[in-house]
Amino acid sequence: MQDHPARKTARLAREKRTVETMIAMYCRDHHGAHGELCAECAALREYAMARLDRCVYGIGKPACAHCPIHCYRKSMREGMRGVMRHSGPRMIREHPVMAIRHLLDSLRKPPATP
Repeated sequence: MQDHPARKTARLAREKRTVETMIAMYCRDHHGAHGELCAECAALREYAMARLDRCVYGIGKPACAHCPIHCYRKSMREGMRGVMRHSGPRMIREHPVMAIRHLLDSLRKPPATP
């Protein structure tokens, strides 16, 4: 059974919200930002959103950690890894529903390379 297109679009929007939330948590805890992101974290967020919008898998994309295609520049990939290492464990406490959905999404197998 195939996912409904609206469900897939909602999943991509949810992934964007999750990434934004994780970057905001990281920035708050490492750079003291409350509300607005620092310039470094804002640049990482914009880069991540652009990468999600341009993903070759489109709305059927796997979790980035399980993707066979690594589209992030090395410096941005390292920045995002730092965000994930910090925010990942804290997500279950601060945003439990978002964290569980992210974990479930990460269990999806990547589709065949387009």
